[in-house]
Amino acid sequence: MHYTGTIWRPPYEADSLILEATAGCTHHRCKFCTLYDELPFKFKASELSTMESDLLEAQTWFHDPLSKIEAHLFSLPAPKRCRVFLAGANPFALKSKRLLEIAGLIYKHFPTCKTIGCFARVTDVTSKTDEELAALREAGYTGLTIGIETGDDKALAFMNKGYAAQDIVAQCARLDAADIAYAFFYLAGISGKGHGIEGARLTAAVCNQTRPSLIGANILTIYKNSELYQEILAGNWEEETEIEKYQEIKALVEDLEIPVEYAMLGASNPVMMQGRLPEQRTQIIAALDRVIEEIGEDRLRHYRTNLKHL
Repeated sequence: MHYTGTIWRPPYEADSLILEATAGCTHHRCKFCTLYDELPFKFKASELSTMESDLLEAQTWFHDPLSKIEAHLFSLPAPKRCRVFLAGANPFALKSKRLLEIAGLIYKHFPTCKTIGCFARVTDVTSKTDEELAALREAGYTGLTIGIETGDDKALAFMNKGYAAQDIVAQCARLDAADIAYAFFYLAGISGKGHGIEGARLTAAVCNQTRPSLIGANILTIYKNSELYQEILAGNWEEETEIEKYQEIKALVEDLEIPVEYAMLGASNPVMMQGRLPEQRTQIIAALDRVIEEIGEDRLRHYRTNLKHL
């Protein structure tokens, strides 16, 4: 398999076939992000011939005749239908024609594949027509993961995200119309010291106008090679304490009104949790309170400062 640099995927794509469609990020200007700094280029699309080679290699894992015989002899359950997750910061930025060509390759070699997912930026949706979105859904593209980060316009502008809160609402409405499912990543701490709870409430107001299948909360971890670290040194921005970040997450959970799966499963979270809103709101808030009261700032900060890589 051909992979470039560190490969990132959401926790819930663990069982998916990871196929590299792009490397790097088309935007690559978010002040807090260092995920793709190791690459010698900003963004590159994989050649279709390379992707087909990877699919042929992957066939040897998924279509092993010995495993099929073993399953028959021992009455093992049938394998799950295949899902493919396209690796890269935002493969959905590719032209619709290329995405459809990739889908054709996948179904050629994995005819049991039913859906294709990937990371996407809000602006990747903006660049596609309604007709293109409908065609992509017909081709199996669904379950996109979108790092909205926040609904706080001031934070989005300061961090150079390249879109505003209303863009999230507008473009997700277009995904809803095309029946393309999506999940959100929220970044606790992005609004800065003294503004976290306000940022969380603004984010909840945005999310309440959309229909994500999941909202995954991650916690901002600042590395010295980030542009944000330089902003801190210059006195232009101040980081929240770890307790403030959890108070912010609690405010988000309190204000979310939509039915949604809520999760904190990434490495940036020292304490992982998952539940369903609104059904398990009380339990989730109680768990957040325990983190704040029983673990405390020192231990949470120790985890943050010793987190070498996300």
